[in-house]
Amino acid sequence: MDDSMKRETRPPRHSAGRERPVKDPGKILSYFASEIPVLTVVTITGIIYNVGMIAGPYFEGQLAQCLYDISRGRAVWQDMLHLTLLYVAVIFVVQLMRAVKRFGVRRFANNVSRKMRRILYNSLVHASQKELEEEGLGSLLTKAIPDVDTCVEGMRKFTTEIFDTGVVMAAYAVMLIRYDWRLALLGCLFTPLAYLAADRMKTRVTAASAAYKKSSAALNGQTIDRIGNAVTYRIFGREADRDRAYEAGLSDYEKKSARANLYEGAMAPLYDAIAMIGTVLILYFGARNVLGTGWTAWDIAAFTTFLSCFTKLAVKASHAAKLFNAVQKASVSWKRIQPLMRQPVEDPAPVPVAPELGAEIAFRDVSAGYGDSPLLQHITFSAAPGQIIGITGKVASGKSLLGKILIGEVPYRGSITINGQELRNLSADARRGRIAYMGHEPELLSASFADNIRLGEAIDAGRCLKLTALDKDLADLQKTADDPIGAGGTALSGGQQSRVALARTLAHARPVLVLDDPFAAVDRATETQILEGIRREFSGCTILLFSHRLYHFPEFDRVLYLHDGTSTFLTHSEMLAAEPGYRELFAGQQKGVDYDAQK
Repeated sequence: MDDSMKRETRPPRHSAGRERPVKDPGKILSYFASEIPVLTVVTITGIIYNVGMIAGPYFEGQLAQCLYDISRGRAVWQDMLHLTLLYVAVIFVVQLMRAVKRFGVRRFANNVSRKMRRILYNSLVHASQKELEEEGLGSLLTKAIPDVDTCVEGMRKFTTEIFDTGVVMAAYAVMLIRYDWRLALLGCLFTPLAYLAADRMKTRVTAASAAYKKSSAALNGQTIDRIGNAVTYRIFGREADRDRAYEAGLSDYEKKSARANLYEGAMAPLYDAIAMIGTVLILYFGARNVLGTGWTAWDIAAFTTFLSCFTKLAVKASHAAKLFNAVQKASVSWKRIQPLMRQPVEDPAPVPVAPELGAEIAFRDVSAGYGDSPLLQHITFSAAPGQIIGITGKVASGKSLLGKILIGEVPYRGSITINGQELRNLSADARRGRIAYMGHEPELLSASFADNIRLGEAIDAGRCLKLTALDKDLADLQKTADDPIGAGGTALSGGQQSRVALARTLAHARPVLVLDDPFAAVDRATETQILEGIRREFSGCTILLFSHRLYHFPEFDRVLYLHDGTSTFLTHSEMLAAEPGYRELFAGQQKGVDYDAQK
């Protein structure tokens, strides 16, 4: 790819203070590594809390034994009080550590969610038009929020369960083995079955989650299509057909959503039941230990502590089994968004350049195209400050392509210089500081007229509205510059949309103004008024004006006529004499035949 097409990547600025960057956004471990300070606190408090969890079963056994001893006269109520106070103090410390750990885990999840969303947003807004079209808007909308949420939730559960399940299970296991290792092994024989059941369900959980996500993306796409093309469907009487298609998509979504939720949530009781089977063995063999006929001599405290430890261990085992399913679900979402999790591209601040500085632009033997074979070849022309170059040609002659070369959207061969500097060697900042571009598509924001023009800068929007004759339209519509233009400008006509885009470009003028079809759907009188204003206000700029309307081309300094994959660069009168195709276009419009009707 040509150097002019490469995006500049720099270490991104982080607005969140001293937030640690994600070194490799395409790897899950990088997000954990970026949160080491928070995870360190989580680790310390998690270990203290979960090791301290064995205090519960221990004190439960001691309290039961103390109550028995009091009934037998071997202890007094003060012993129970002292034991209770000690129990409360220990549990207070343990629960305090639990609160700190949970806060840390939530902080970790929130930080990761913010980082993932920021990276995904950056990737989407810097994706090429081809990528967006191939991926599909409905799928991207599904990825933008739910998949990130699912990934973060899986990471949160994993981080939580390392301590709340892993550490505490190890602590409970040590306690059980200390009391009776034979009974501990016997009771825990059923725990691995819960893990085995979860592992056997892994494939189905993954498949159900993937199918649900795919159906959700398709439904989003149908919704956007139905809303965006509502007028077309209504005109051609296809609304009922689209509604039936949407109902079919909705039905598919409901079924796959129910199946995914079933596999995710309905398995929990099964895991619990499998893990708790060992309780029956504990009751039988534990009772024998108390009676002195088992493997180990127990008192009531030992039996109560052992049973409580095992019950909690079995519950934690089922939690670990459910964690497998949550991690599998998160892995599906991660695979979907991983291609978009790229190193952020930093958007530089706008570079203010006064339009009166002027710029000389020169094309020398330039060839360019979207595929392997160039659409344009051997394009050579130049323009000086203050000149207006009219660029025209028949449909699909490459007018818009020529404009996109200048903003770095299309690679080129040959040489393009601005004030003697090669365009491909200019940084993105430098290129933006020299060229202002109005594309063929307006790309308006769903905001007010003024916001569409200012783009967040302190600019006099009223001046630009007047310059493009939009002030009269607003007066006729009984609107002001602060009124909304509708979603993407849908409340405006095609000509009004183009003029809002033109006003925006003029508000952010640069030494070179590239205007692609700025007078679309505008009457001739308004076109003349706008052009006179541009001549007056931007007399120091070099203006490349692409248009199929040739009314004012005789007034321009030069004309670039695109034809047969190449171009001719002459004055208007010379072009009429030299190029029959140009002469035909101009003569047709002079007779009142609108070129739009010929397309």
